[in-house]
Amino acid sequence: MRAWQVSELGEPEKVLQLSDSPRPTPGPGQLLLRVRACALNFPDALMIRGDYQDKPTLPFTPGIELCGVVEEAGEPRAEPPDGGSAPLGSRVMGTAEMPHGALAEFALADATNVFPVPEGLDDAHAAAFTIAYQTGWVALHRRGRLQPGETLLVHAAAGGVGSAAVQLGKAAGARVIAVVGGAEKVEIARRCGADEVIDRTALPADGLIGALKAACGRGGADVVFDPVGGDSFNASTRVVAFEGRILVVGFAGGTIPTVAVNHALVKNYAMVGVYWGLYRARNPRVIREAAQALSQLLAQGKLRPEVSAELPFEQAPAGLSALAAGRTTGRVVIRVAP
Repeated sequence: MRAWQVSELGEPEKVLQLSDSPRPTPGPGQLLLRVRACALNFPDALMIRGDYQDKPTLPFTPGIELCGVVEEAGEPRAEPPDGGSAPLGSRVMGTAEMPHGALAEFALADATNVFPVPEGLDDAHAAAFTIAYQTGWVALHRRGRLQPGETLLVHAAAGGVGSAAVQLGKAAGARVIAVVGGAEKVEIARRCGADEVIDRTALPADGLIGALKAACGRGGADVVFDPVGGDSFNASTRVVAFEGRILVVGFAGGTIPTVAVNHALVKNYAMVGVYWGLYRARNPRVIREAAQALSQLLAQGKLRPEVSAELPFEQAPAGLSALAAGRTTGRVVIRVAP
């Protein structure tokens, strides 16, 4: 089978190699999927660089999110977990198991980590649905306790998880303030339903805090969704509301901020970590609850993955490099099956 492999760590366009690899064999509780599409994620690039918390043994095939067809099932587990069945030939979406990721014609997945593709989603949009919307749902509802009528501030609102958070915030009845970087990204945030959009590239160097204060109003932001870190996090602490919640989703900006806990004390706000992947091992019930809620919102027409580009299999390294450099909007999907 064709597969992109990482034999040494580095930048995607330098270290990814297209290889002819043996088809992986599913172990107990695993499924072999014929991959139809793979959605690229920032953690894919981090994993290839060796900068992600999960470090697969070399060589490995990246690609953590996919849409595919169940080709083969491994032996049942001795103590099967609740849920997680997918018949042979069914079309599913979800996450792959390293080191046999989705940038290949075949990938492995744990049976508990895939779900039937809802009606109306093509391969590209199904591949792009799981991680962004699951992360957004867990962040806003389980960790952030977002309530109708509250103000939600979303950084990187035209990116994969950011655009999902905007849609989920509007579906929850919140007033959504979106921060993006560029005129094209402004339009994406508006299309996702943001009530106000701030283009940080159009502001002076010290203008973000003032723009956020004007947009959020005197009450501030009740919930902040921050996958960026750095200056975005620091600005958020200046506009977060009394008893507000700052959701720490990631550090795509490359800088992990230093937290002034005395500031959190005097303003009475909370900083809440959001690492969706841990729920797969620690509490998979949360993922199943999120999947059910998201399917309902999808059926109601309140969610739609913002797929900005569908690239052929051969352009996977270029797509990952563009994503890692912040040159993409929405989701970038690699077409694996013709």
